[in-house]
This record gives sequence, C-alpha cells and structure tokens, in this order.
Amino acid sequence: QVQLVESGGGLVQAGDSLRLSCAASGGTFSRLNMGWFRQAPGKEREFIAARSWIGGVEYNTGSVKGRFTISRDNGKNTVYLQMNNLKPEDTAVYYCASSVTGPLSYENSYDSWGQGTQVTVSS
Repeated sequence: QVQLVESGGGLVQAGDSLRLSCAASGGTFSRLNMGWFRQAPGKEREFIAARSWIGGVEYNTGSVKGRFTISRDNGKNTVYLQMNNLKPEDTAVYYCASSVTGPLSYENSYDSWGQGTQVTVSS
C-alpha cells in the first residue's frame, strides 16, 4: 500500500503562490500515476491535475488551467503542485492520490490518498 503525505498548504492572499508537495512511500513511485484533487466546503471533490508515470499530463480545463502546474521528481518520490495567482475560490483541502491504471481525471482510478492539506486564500 502506498502512503502519501501532503505538505505546503497555508493561508495566503489573493494573487500569491504556493507549492504543495506530496511524498510517497511504500510503492514503486516511478510506476505510479499521480494526481491532485481538491474539496471545498460543501462541494464535491474535484480533479485538478495528474501526471502519469509515462509522462502524460492532464489538467482540469476549468478554473486552474494556466495557473497550476503539476510536476514530479521520481528521485525524491514526490509530486508537486505549483499554484500561482491564487484566488479565494481556490480555498479547499488539497489531496494527492496515486493510481496504477485508469483515466487520470477519474477519482475512482486512484487507490491511495493522502490526508490532505488546507489552502486558504483571502481576498
């Protein structure tokens, strides 16, 4: 079972940047698809971005595209989410997740999840 630990969340102002990290252990990281999701209060969890183990990248085509960038460092077993020009509507708990197979944007493709890190953006 893969264990995932997110870090890097916090309270920022609109327009600021944050970089979230997710450290993985217990699996062969270089063979995992890695994704980021978020869940705002009262809303369903939504897909943000994912990077497959073979190099494919997929982003939510809605509000985050062009502002958020996913990257991974297989040498450090870590996936990152760089978030620029943050907006109050980006306030949510951010989760990383890993999968072996399945569509990158499908929540059900992922079988291991981190505990989440809170991001709060003030206006």
